[in-house]
Amino acid sequence: MSEKVLVTTTEAIAGYHVVETMGEVFGLTTRSRNVVSSFGQSMKAIVGGEIKGYTKLQDAARDEAIDRLKTAAAEVDANAVVMMRFDSSSGAIGDSVTAYGTAVKIEKDVD
Repeated sequence: MSEKVLVTTTEAIAGYHVVETMGEVFGLTTRSRNVVSSFGQSMKAIVGGEIKGYTKLQDAARDEAIDRLKTAAAEVDANAVVMMRFDSSSGAIGDSVTAYGTAVKIEKDVD
């Protein structure tokens, strides 16, 4: 169901118009780090460069937050989320990501 929810960072969607606004929706997740991986990545921080394990963690957290945002939108019968944004933070336990935006119902423009 949620895979049919269009997510965009823009307010307007070309070829569509908003017919109903449902309000704010959120997708939240916190992903923890593996202790062994964290140690190895700490060593990488000493010499510099990309910490690939953290990049993978951020990618996974972002994707999960978007999936949960789509699910939240589908639960209020929206078929799109406009003005989607992210908020994130890192702490001792892991990385938290929030995806948020406005759930709307859109319809294709008629020429």
